[in-house]
Amino acid sequence: MFFKVGLAAGLIATAFALPQAATTTAASSASSSSPTGYPHPYSYDQQPSINSAAVSSVAAYAGIPASEIPGAADPVVPVVSSQVTGVTSHGPFSGTPATTGALSNTPNGTAIPVLPPNPTALVYNPNGTLNNQEPIPYQPAGGLGTNGTEPVYRVQSDFDYQSILLGLYQEWIELDLFHNILATFSEEEFTAAGLTPSDRFLIEFMADQESGHATLLSSLLGTYNYPFTTVHEAFDFTQKLTRFGESGVWGFQAHLDSRECAQLLDQSIATEARQQMIFRQFAGLFPMPVWFETGIPQSWAWTLLAPYISSCPANSKRLAWQNFPGLYVLNQPNSARRNATQTGFNETAGFGPAAPSSDVPANESCIGYNVTGFDCSASISQNRSIPLSYPGREVFLSWENPGKAVGPNNSYVTSTSAGAPEFVLWVSQLNITYSPLTNITTSNGTNYGMTIQPDVSTYEGDPAINGTMFIALTDANITYTAFNLSNVNPHVVAGPFLYQAG
Repeated sequence: MFFKVGLAAGLIATAFALPQAATTTAASSASSSSPTGYPHPYSYDQQPSINSAAVSSVAAYAGIPASEIPGAADPVVPVVSSQVTGVTSHGPFSGTPATTGALSNTPNGTAIPVLPPNPTALVYNPNGTLNNQEPIPYQPAGGLGTNGTEPVYRVQSDFDYQSILLGLYQEWIELDLFHNILATFSEEEFTAAGLTPSDRFLIEFMADQESGHATLLSSLLGTYNYPFTTVHEAFDFTQKLTRFGESGVWGFQAHLDSRECAQLLDQSIATEARQQMIFRQFAGLFPMPVWFETGIPQSWAWTLLAPYISSCPANSKRLAWQNFPGLYVLNQPNSARRNATQTGFNETAGFGPAAPSSDVPANESCIGYNVTGFDCSASISQNRSIPLSYPGREVFLSWENPGKAVGPNNSYVTSTSAGAPEFVLWVSQLNITYSPLTNITTSNGTNYGMTIQPDVSTYEGDPAINGTMFIALTDANITYTAFNLSNVNPHVVAGPFLYQAG
């Protein structure tokens, strides 16, 4: 998602370096005597350098001296990769956490109050004319960061830092996951799934993109635990993981204090969205079944991500976001079936809120089934004659109680401040909607219930509940919009879970 940007080296050096050992840039060391310590030191040695071999190769291919090629002699900021920072491993965590719980100090309260609109937001008259004097010709008055001040590409608050840090945890797992898929499955297995050597190269290229996105972080590589065993399961898991990676950024990008950082996020999350679409195509799903992509709060994204990170180095920076108790759909629609309405209970592989659809017997599978409307082989586009899910479907749920150790080194603990669960919150596209939670029971420390999938539309012709979207359990049915959805967190009992609606 982040940070591979075409800016001057000096600006990159003041971008988003976040954690570990203190390594100062020239800019930070120059001002080390400042009373405020500004700029503060950064952690990743971002000193640009010239790759002489690459420059020579470019010059030889072009047939002219490197000195005549604009930019060839300019130093370039290095990228971070697993080859630079260490070797990742895979599997569950075994050991005792040195620290437990989210990063915290002394919160002022337990919930954000519900306030009326900011009065200044109601002042402007959108009448189609220019209501204020233009600062220069052809530029209407207004906008943030448009008054000529030099952009500063660095986080401006704890909110910014923790949001970007969450995204970087996401980037490292994607970097590892894409390489892991290539290393785990043979060329024959890819071919059997309908993928060519060019498709394999596309995955490798997307892994290179993740190296760029994670460049400003130096040591969050850790141990990851993946729930798939086949190529199709791997792609279904990856399209889910990249879904909440993208949606997590859409949820906080507009709230960042640093508008400069928000601009870079816009430019990087556009690539992340394309990656999610590619993995849907590899999984035989329609690439973009919704008109709008949704955003989710940081604590939702962290709850979804944490179960798949087994461990991180002891000096990794800790997150402040909440881990909610786990929520699961017992009859999650199985995208590997020719007819997903025949999905039974527990047809997912592995574990966690993004568990992929498990493969089914060949005579029930849509993988390699060359019948239009029923095939889910890798393709640019596959239309399913029978939808994966539908309004009125009975959805059976289970959820955990708070207090479970999760995430890196089992060092985070699930929690909730909500009351008893009463509703299922559906978050997709521009909408949120609720359905009643019924038939609530408890057995052996696990809670169970059910609900009915709502019938709602974003606009006419666009079912709101579609694609890979999000559900959670709440104790109230309060109205929220896409911009203030994080205010629901104090009311979340369990979740979120990635519901495979299409």
